Amino acid sequence: MMCSTFGSFVRAGAVAALALVAPMAGAQTLADALVAAYRNSNLLEQNRATLRAADEDVASAVSSLRPVLSWTASTSYRNSSGNESTSIALELAAQMTLYDFGRSKIGIEIAKESVLATREALVAVEQEVLLAAVRAYTGVKSAAENVAISQNSVRVIGEALRAANDRFAVGEVTRTDVALAEARLAAARAGLAATQGQLAAARESYKVVTGGYPGGINGFPRSPALPSSLAEATATAQRLHPSIRQAQRLVTVAELGVQAAAAERLPTVRGSASVSAADNSISGDSQTLALGLSMSQTLYAGGRLSSAHRKALASRDRVTAAMLQTTRLIAQNVAVSWANIEVARAQIRAIDQQIGAATVAYEGVREEATLGARTTLDVLNAEQELLSAQADKIEAEANYQVALYSLLSSMGLLTVDHLNLGIPTYDPAAYYNAVQNAPHTSVQGESLDRVLRAIGKN
Repeated sequence: MMCSTFGSFVRAGAVAALALVAPMAGAQTLADALVAAYRNSNLLEQNRATLRAADEDVASAVSSLRPVLSWTASTSYRNSSGNESTSIALELAAQMTLYDFGRSKIGIEIAKESVLATREALVAVEQEVLLAAVRAYTGVKSAAENVAISQNSVRVIGEALRAANDRFAVGEVTRTDVALAEARLAAARAGLAATQGQLAAARESYKVVTGGYPGGINGFPRSPALPSSLAEATATAQRLHPSIRQAQRLVTVAELGVQAAAAERLPTVRGSASVSAADNSISGDSQTLALGLSMSQTLYAGGRLSSAHRKALASRDRVTAAMLQTTRLIAQNVAVSWANIEVARAQIRAIDQQIGAATVAYEGVREEATLGARTTLDVLNAEQELLSAQADKIEAEANYQVALYSLLSSMGLLTVDHLNLGIPTYDPAAYYNAVQNAPHTSVQGESLDRVLRAIGKN
């Protein structure tokens, strides 16, 4: 009788556990988590500001080809042997680099390539943020399911303990059976406390990533489309991964840096013009117009120019090696993610078989216990085997989802645009287009407000 009641409680508890983790109306989906992470990420905001600063480097480089205008106003008083005089002067001057043998143009190209490299870095950060959202979402979902399983275990073992006490009261079992049930119930309660703590920690991680706590977690969506082979995935990663593209841009920057260092040895031609007006109490008014043209070249700088050129060559070698290493690491990450997907799939298939066998075993042990051929401990052990298999499946399914999106990230495809999340995205070219020609007035407020409005920040 005890085991029959015990089995009905297992089935009822299992139904309750499934109800706790079933999709809920209004609960958050993985897409919701990804959108929230994209909109609320401080890391993305930080790197967007870094990109805007790089955009301003282009404006600074462009400004080096333009004239510099300045004015000076001065006044003086002089008393020499009782002879007093005062003067007031105003000067307007202009100076401009007329020709520097391409140094300024190289500087502009370096700034532009640096902007492109920074844009790729921003895409890499976007992938990190979205992958963190996937991990946070799966973490909360897995933790909630483990809490449900633990609660079910506590209910089931609690009923087993009550049944054991009833049978002990009529002499059907010994005190040992009761003690075994009591020990198993205490262990189940400890396990429940642990899973509840893990859920609380997972919710905090979710808040850090998305900006808020989840109201509820739905199931996993349909798996994203994946390449048909590891070779195809690797080829896509080599072509599209932002870290590789950033490294390629940095190599171009380094090569331009070598050219810039060599060009520092060349002359510079500058032009100047000034107009001034002075009013002296003794000599009267005077006006002056001055034009100038100069050429200069550094002949010897104590070895500084040669050192700078050698440093530029070494920097080029460094970033070239870094690009090759990045390419290898990306290929490794693709292969590891691909293997993790295969492992997770195999684990899920095996665990499904384990759960099926554990269910049959539990039912059999429960029936045998009804006939007196099995003890309470046998039933509890069989029930624990089933619960452990269910917990293992939760972990395997979470690992599978993370592996799927890790592969997309390794390929350079874990972006809002590729996932078709349907939200406005940050336009990295908007601010650049506003400042690339180095306007003399600040356009940051207007252009930045427009960009932020586009992604729903204002």
